[in-house]
Amino acid sequence: MGQSSSVHGIYTDGSDCYSLNPSHHRTTGTVVLSNESQTSFSDGDIVDQDYISELPDECLAIIIQFLSSGDRKRCSLVCRRWLRVEGQNRQRLALSAQSELIHHIPSLFARFDSVTKLTLRCDRRSISISDDALILISLKCRNITRLKLRGCRELTDIGMAAFAQNCKKLRKFSCGSCMFGAKGMNALLDYCSSLEELSVKRLRGINEGFTTEPIGPGVAASSLKTLCLKELYNGQCFGPLIIGSKSLRTLNLLRCFGDWDSLLETITNRKNSLVEIHLERLQVSDIGVSAISNCSELEILHLVKTPECTDASIVAVAKHCKLLRKLHIDGWRTNRIGNVGLFSIAQYSANLQELVLIGVNPSFISIEAMVSNCRKLERLALCGSETIGDAEISCVAEKCVSLKKICIKGCPVSDLGIEAFAWGCPNLVKIKVKKCMGVTCEVADWLRMRRALLGVSLDVGEIEAGAADASVSFGRAQEDGVEIPPVVSGVTGAANADADATSSSNSNGRSLGFKSRFGLFEGRNLDPLIGVNASVSSLFDFNTIRKIMEKFAAYVYYVIPTELEVLDF
Repeated sequence: MGQSSSVHGIYTDGSDCYSLNPSHHRTTGTVVLSNESQTSFSDGDIVDQDYISELPDECLAIIIQFLSSGDRKRCSLVCRRWLRVEGQNRQRLALSAQSELIHHIPSLFARFDSVTKLTLRCDRRSISISDDALILISLKCRNITRLKLRGCRELTDIGMAAFAQNCKKLRKFSCGSCMFGAKGMNALLDYCSSLEELSVKRLRGINEGFTTEPIGPGVAASSLKTLCLKELYNGQCFGPLIIGSKSLRTLNLLRCFGDWDSLLETITNRKNSLVEIHLERLQVSDIGVSAISNCSELEILHLVKTPECTDASIVAVAKHCKLLRKLHIDGWRTNRIGNVGLFSIAQYSANLQELVLIGVNPSFISIEAMVSNCRKLERLALCGSETIGDAEISCVAEKCVSLKKICIKGCPVSDLGIEAFAWGCPNLVKIKVKKCMGVTCEVADWLRMRRALLGVSLDVGEIEAGAADASVSFGRAQEDGVEIPPVVSGVTGAANADADATSSSNSNGRSLGFKSRFGLFEGRNLDPLIGVNASVSSLFDFNTIRKIMEKFAAYVYYVIPTELEVLDF
């Protein structure tokens, strides 16, 4: 090997050519030429032919593409030819986007001149690349179709505008914790006419409130299919883009500040092609969710921790969205979504294939109605419900004949309910039981013996406070919402009890969620946040807590980042 020209033999006398086949490293050998004659060779003679060096570059590139990233790096060290072929055929590249990167950009993209998917990531402690580096990248790599920016806080609208002008083939763009603003985003939408996916997370440059320039629609509105807005203070400025994107099929609004009811009404009252909508930790009420029912093509709906939503919105969606296939509801244990909404799902959602209920307390009658009428239901998750017991699980096992996967977490279920799956659900391939204290390992082993082809996953660990607040993903991981730590202190618990007894029912559905999570503030100094001299001890007074929560509800409700556990089938 060595150069692109072929080398016709592998030698064993210590020459520069090296074979990757251990069988070639013999000092002597015998080659059978025919049935009638044999020829022996000693050191220094040709023993085999190097077919790898005779492979065309195109074939070698295809082989390298099947390797992992680490193996590709090792292959590039074999010889100059492999280094060149590997670099010319690498389409995905991830770089540490520190300020020093600008000095290496020419040499990097001289080697990797076919990159189409680029990730630039900078940690919080480092200074990120500036506009000059991003512009240089756009000039060296004009064929980029996918760009991901993480923590590039030195980029401004100028750099984004120049990048958009140079890389007009961009199809997917994702940014997180960046500082450029509406002008940079609008430049991207004006020049990248093929943009299909846009994901924006914690974009600090659009935090100027009402003075923020509206974003969109731009020429990209005609091609945009997926939009994800996450943890934005002023996400409503993307309204023109959402409204103008006639081909938009997926809309994800996650933990964004502000009232979204009016914008959702405007979006859905116009002709749209929305197929999937994900609302998580959003200030949205029945008005906004009921407006979603105008999306006649809707197939997937996620309502995660939206405490102002009630049965009325679920009824509206079930009645008008006949194509609904996947429905995820995290009621956050507010008891605002219950039997009425579930009965409407049973009555109207005949095409439902996946149902996830978290923090919802259905009755036996509503469970029976759903599993009896939703004949296509294949995936079911029941988490954190106080009313799901052995009777309800046995009903699922008996009547849900199409069920393939089920997850049960944090429910008062015992071995008796799990045993029902030994005879029910003939198409079941996997059952996952987690933090159900009444279920033992013995029933899991017994179920595996009864149904050898059934995958049984059992975790009988102790139930933690708030353990039911989890998101369930069938087949893929899903980012979860913000989790508020549970109340631990007895003093704080007393304050919560007093709040429950004295609070008014006209609290827009938020008081209950906050009162059950006041433990978050125990031991924390909120003086920098609230601008008042409140000591930790004074926080135990409910009147003080109420004032704090009213003033900073949005901060607690949408901003505080924590981590939740993901149940992944």
